[in-house]
Amino acid sequence: MSSKRKFTREFKLAAVRRIQVGEPVARLARELEVNPGELYRWCREQEKFGTGAFMGSGHKQAEADRVAELERKIGQQVLEIDFLKRALQRVEEQRQLRALAGGARSTNKSIGKSQRNEV
Repeated sequence: MSSKRKFTREFKLAAVRRIQVGEPVARLARELEVNPGELYRWCREQEKFGTGAFMGSGHKQAEADRVAELERKIGQQVLEIDFLKRALQRVEEQRQLRALAGGARSTNKSIGKSQRNEV
């Protein structure tokens, strides 16, 4: 039973640099005792992520934690917005019912100065 080998970031970057300057992948793979497919994958990662390539699982976990935290915040804000929309809708419905029924206003500020003097 063989364990999967782990390579350092520096090792991977050095291998990718050697490929980029034109060293044949097959020869480099034999020399480094790495599967050629692995070298090609490292090249793709370097191309895709640039300086962020090969940061290790610790950085990925930190990013995943941050994404999860932001998603929780978004979910909480969606709930708050929905609650406030429903509350505003109820207030508007009550206001319209009072206006139709000709009922009393909800606050003294609703009454104009001239009307307040009459009361």
